[in-house]
Amino acid sequence: MLRPKVPTNPTPTRTLVPLNDSSAELDVQPVAPVVCQHHAPAPPPAARGGVHLTAGATVAAIGAGTAAVLVIGAVLVGMFLAISITAGSLAVVALVARSILNDQSKR
Repeated sequence: MLRPKVPTNPTPTRTLVPLNDSSAELDVQPVAPVVCQHHAPAPPPAARGGVHLTAGATVAAIGAGTAAVLVIGAVLVGMFLAISITAGSLAVVALVARSILNDQSKR
């Protein structure tokens, strides 16, 4: 019921069928020939060496990297502490609430 119907392709006859007959009305203008213009290849870019750092720049880069690692680490530790403190306080609240509800049901 829901199978698609795939048309079969008959053997090609190698005849061209025009799409429309308006091709006779086209006004064909002569076109100037295209002339290839070859340009000299661009010179290759100058070879550059690696990054050259002075001793002071190396120490500054190491210091900046160390500072970034320490700051990011402190932020992450602070976030983990906040999560753990929140989880602990929620556990205490749950225990107190359960205790209160159990005491009321026994009375």
